[in-house]
Amino acid sequence: MTYDIAIVGSGPAAYSASIYASRYKLSNIIIGKIIGGTISEAHKVCNYPGLPDISGMELGMKFEAQAKDLGGEVAYESVIDIKKIDGIFHIYSDGKKEYEAKTVILTTGTERNKLMLADEDKYLGKGLSYCATCDAMFYKDKTVAIVGGKNAAVMSATMLSDIAKKVYLIYRGTELLGEPMWVDQLLARKNVEIILKTLPIGLEGENRLERIKLSQPYNGEQYVNVDGVFIEIGSEPNAALSNILGIDVDEKKYIKVDSTQATNIDGIWAAGDCTTASNGFRQVVTAVGEGGIAANAIYKYLSQKAR
Repeated sequence: MTYDIAIVGSGPAAYSASIYASRYKLSNIIIGKIIGGTISEAHKVCNYPGLPDISGMELGMKFEAQAKDLGGEVAYESVIDIKKIDGIFHIYSDGKKEYEAKTVILTTGTERNKLMLADEDKYLGKGLSYCATCDAMFYKDKTVAIVGGKNAAVMSATMLSDIAKKVYLIYRGTELLGEPMWVDQLLARKNVEIILKTLPIGLEGENRLERIKLSQPYNGEQYVNVDGVFIEIGSEPNAALSNILGIDVDEKKYIKVDSTQATNIDGIWAAGDCTTASNGFRQVVTAVGEGGIAANAIYKYLSQKAR
């Protein structure tokens, strides 16, 4: 079977694209291993309209159920290669399967940079988060730490200082590298302490994260006791397929798209966190918006080709 659209990735942008494609009567298949993509790692999602308190996994499953109900297909595999042969895209998976499609939407997302510490995965959703925007409200009146020193970390620490009782910002550098306006705002907060020239070297706790071991003592102590820690040391787009396809990317390897989510390669669109769209906000709401826009653009594209 040759699908109208092959959607590579299985995050919010992918399901949104599938839902809209199905409503346009376009055959489509989502190819991705993790239901919901990285949103499935979020302990709670509290900023998605209409669903104010839902786990990331449950939200992903709701997305998938709706996409399937409308006729979208799902293959739980990872795409390892894509080739265009005689105007048709051939998509190859790690399950040694081959799919054919007239068009492709890349929704390959990003991967958060990790500290690479033992037990880091163990505490994910149990006191450790990679998204302050997603999880900040769970730490109201508690003690938290942010690891990082650039814009994302400084902005997250500033936001959390309005919510948490105490905020530590731990950074390996000698000074914060965020925009001066944000740094000034952060330094004015009385409940924030900046720990420079220091790295976390261990995460400890019984059933959830309770303390961080530091590379050097702070106020005479080797540990900082916390209720949660936010890792804000950046993320990188999953760029393997864009490299293979020769898609234009920016200096950080995010896929360049136009207002219709189209890439520079005819027949290929991109949506979600892997793109330069939505002012780099990279939230669930922007991902689903981009997925819908891409599906709408493909509907128009295929309709014109059929004339």
